[in-house]
Amino acid sequence: MAGDAKKMVVGFNHNIKHKGKPYHIQTEDSGLENPHIITHLFVGGNILASKKTSYADIVGAENLAQVVRELMEEQHKEMLRNLVNGVYDDLDAVYSAQAQSYQPGQLQAERAGAVKLRDGVALPRAPASRGLPPEVVAARTGPAPALRGDGAETLFGEDLVSEKSLDEVILSYLADDLGDRK
Repeated sequence: MAGDAKKMVVGFNHNIKHKGKPYHIQTEDSGLENPHIITHLFVGGNILASKKTSYADIVGAENLAQVVRELMEEQHKEMLRNLVNGVYDDLDAVYSAQAQSYQPGQLQAERAGAVKLRDGVALPRAPASRGLPPEVVAARTGPAPALRGDGAETLFGEDLVSEKSLDEVILSYLADDLGDRK
C-alpha cells in the first residue's frame, strides 16, 4: 500500500444557521489504525448528534483515500440535510430546555459566596488565604468585557457561519486556491 494511503483524510467543518441558531458539523477520518469516519453535530459547544461509519472492510482498496473522501463527504452532507430538514429539532429542544448558558466571563450566580456585580454578572468571592495575582483581582473588579453588538450569541466562529452549501464552500475554496497559483 502506498505511504499516502496510511495517512488520515482531511475532514470537513461546516457552520450553518438553522432557525436562527448556529450549528457546527464536523466530519473526520480516524485513519487506518481505527478505520472509521465520524460526524458530529454541535450546538453551543455540545454534541447534539453523531454518526460513525466503519470502512474496515475496504482498507485494501487501491484508491482508498478517494473512496474515504467520498464516504466522508456523503456522511457530512447527510448530517447537513438532516439538520436543515428538522430531524434534530425535537432533540435540540429537549437539550436546550435542560441546558444552562452563560455569557463569557459569567459564572453561576447561585454559588455560595458569590458577589453580585453590575449587569447581573456574578463572580465568586476568593478566599483571602489564596493570595490571587494582582491581574486576577483587577480583572474581577474591573468592567466586564464588551461583547460584539451584532447579536452573536458566542464569541466562537460567528464570522464563519454561512448560508452556503458545502458544495459552494468547496468550489469557492478551490477557485481561490487556483487563483493563488496563477
